[in-house]
Amino acid sequence: MKHPDDDNELFNRLEAEMTDPAAPPGGEVVDLGKARSARGESPDSTPDPSADFRPSKSADSEPTESADGRPTLVDSTVPTVSGPGVIDRIKHSKRLDVFPAWLKSGAEFKEALGWLAGHAWHTVAFHAVRVPFVYLPKLVWRAPRGALHTLGKVGRWSVDGEGEALRQYTATNEQVDEYLKLSRQRDRRVRLRMILTVLGSLLALGVGLFLVYGAEPMTQVIAAAVAVLGFGLAGAPADAPLATRAVIKTEVQKLTSDIVVKAMASIGIGQIASAVAKGKDGIQFAAPITREGPGWRADIDLPLGVTVADVADRRARLASGLRRPLGCVWPDADPNEHEGRLILWVGDRDLSKTGIVKWQLANARRHDIFTGIPFGLDPRGRGQSVPMIQHNVLIGSQPGQGKTASVRVLACGAALDPSVEMWLHELKGTGDVDALACTCHRFVSGIDDDSIKYAADSLTLLRAEVMRRAAAIKKLPRDLCPDKRITRTIADKRSLKLWPLLAVFDECQNLFAHPKYGKQAGEDAEFIIKLGRALGVILILATQRPDKDSLPTGISGNVSIRFCLRVAGQVENDMILGTSAYRNGVRATAFRPEIDAGNGYLAGAGPLPSVVRTAYLDDPATNTIAQRALALRKAEGTLSGHALGEDAESTAGPSYDLLADVAAVVPPSEKRVWNERIAARLAELRPEVYGGWKGENVTSALKPHRIKTTGVAGTTDDGERTTRRGIVRDDLTTAIAERDGNRGAA
Repeated sequence: MKHPDDDNELFNRLEAEMTDPAAPPGGEVVDLGKARSARGESPDSTPDPSADFRPSKSADSEPTESADGRPTLVDSTVPTVSGPGVIDRIKHSKRLDVFPAWLKSGAEFKEALGWLAGHAWHTVAFHAVRVPFVYLPKLVWRAPRGALHTLGKVGRWSVDGEGEALRQYTATNEQVDEYLKLSRQRDRRVRLRMILTVLGSLLALGVGLFLVYGAEPMTQVIAAAVAVLGFGLAGAPADAPLATRAVIKTEVQKLTSDIVVKAMASIGIGQIASAVAKGKDGIQFAAPITREGPGWRADIDLPLGVTVADVADRRARLASGLRRPLGCVWPDADPNEHEGRLILWVGDRDLSKTGIVKWQLANARRHDIFTGIPFGLDPRGRGQSVPMIQHNVLIGSQPGQGKTASVRVLACGAALDPSVEMWLHELKGTGDVDALACTCHRFVSGIDDDSIKYAADSLTLLRAEVMRRAAAIKKLPRDLCPDKRITRTIADKRSLKLWPLLAVFDECQNLFAHPKYGKQAGEDAEFIIKLGRALGVILILATQRPDKDSLPTGISGNVSIRFCLRVAGQVENDMILGTSAYRNGVRATAFRPEIDAGNGYLAGAGPLPSVVRTAYLDDPATNTIAQRALALRKAEGTLSGHALGEDAESTAGPSYDLLADVAAVVPPSEKRVWNERIAARLAELRPEVYGGWKGENVTSALKPHRIKTTGVAGTTDDGERTTRRGIVRDDLTTAIAERDGNRGAA
């Protein structure tokens, strides 16, 4: 209720305004009675038809001054803008999938069928082995006990033994009438049952005598088996069943809304705990909890002011509340929703216990690096790839957590694309990537000063290559290169020399922290990272000591894709994953040493950082892939540098191989080609080497390699059919194979 003083104050203010000589003429006359009682009437008698008017009521109707000094009642009708209409809400609503994700995914469907088939086969084989050696002896042993047990049950049934307890109860409690009724009922039952028992016994005796003396041997065997089976099952103790379980099922509790709410309330976030305790909607579920892959998914709207990072910071407490291992609980954000939308995925099995992840390209013949490289699986079993073109990659972790194995996966994926020129620098000296040396243009493995200098020279060469590519791509026509960046079409034009170039520096801290070569190497790497990504130059840097000395901030701040396995603290975490990653809940410090080896946060490959378990390739598997890549590159004629046994390049400039260059300008689809066309293409490929060459120069240069020229029929640029001197491409590939074989033998 309003206080009387409020009305007096209102009266005084209105009276002062009406008597104020400074008030504008034509002032409004206010009816005080109506002013006191007005609660839903707007001061504006002409409402805006485009607005939605809603009465705003309060307990006290106190006036406030408007912009022009007039009093405005706070409980008067205030126009408010309505929310979206029904049609808009329907248009912007999220539609759930008609079919579940596992049914639309061929990989998940095959995996489910494979698991079901394996489960059925294991169960059948398990019991088939035990039938003659375990189950049959048990049946024979238990058959006599089962026979006696069966006779006892028949005897109790014949004399109505099941009603004895009730009759004794009525007799003890002196319920005479009830006892007499039960006794008469028992007499009637016993007479009938005894007759049936005698007849059944005579029939059983007759069948038994027939089986013993008159039946065929096969019938006797079947009857004995049935008797042993029946009496054996009847004689089994309740706590000792005949068959044991082939598979002991791990009971995984179904994820429900009650379990989630209780677990969320226990993680120590005040807003959630207080909202749940007061019975409010502290946690709202945006969609039903469903199965997704090998686990459960819950889409949750957190209370106001709570972010996904707050929950991720308490993942261990959340796992405790859900009564699940830490490696089963993965809270993630939804990139398409607000900061309070949590996607909680709870797996059936700890991610670290999923075993070795098979690489998708382990049996592939070749691969296109422009489509990215398969890298591993996320906790939900979905394949994760790393885009390579227009990106650089930084990998970091403590020793022994899977860093080099991650590098090996990316390097093998690049090796299966014959157009990629590979430079590998393994600065630990353990030979982890030696198998791929046969595919590399530049390669070094070592920790000595010479190896460090070789890696530093590579960065100097790469810097010069970036500058050359920038000038070359600038000259390309717009229709071929509209975005001024390397594409698959440009990379396939070998004459442009703009194919992808992948340079790996494993244990790069040994290079950047070197007292003599480190500073310049850091400047070169930063230059390459900033400018080379659009020019097809890709750097992969791996380190186990991410700090400002071993990993310059100019490098760590400009790398676009980051993969962080376990690290020790917040500083190392943010050096690899980026500033504020730790504060935002992306914490590689949560991974357990050795247990979670191979698990890491992958940032930059998708909208949000995600946990990935990397595929694993051991040395034999890497060697198999390397030999496949070598054969592919020989066939395409893209081997160069170290792979051909040439001397290591210096910063003065690279060297070239004639056979490789001829193979580069003569595609596999061109079986025969004129020498004069080879000369023109070579001059376009390397004008500083082959400029001015003609057909006879090609003939003379190929003669030492025992590649004979012959008459080749073809069509001139004018459309005239003629025959000129040329070569057969098969002779070229044979010469390359023989030369490489001789070098390998040497």
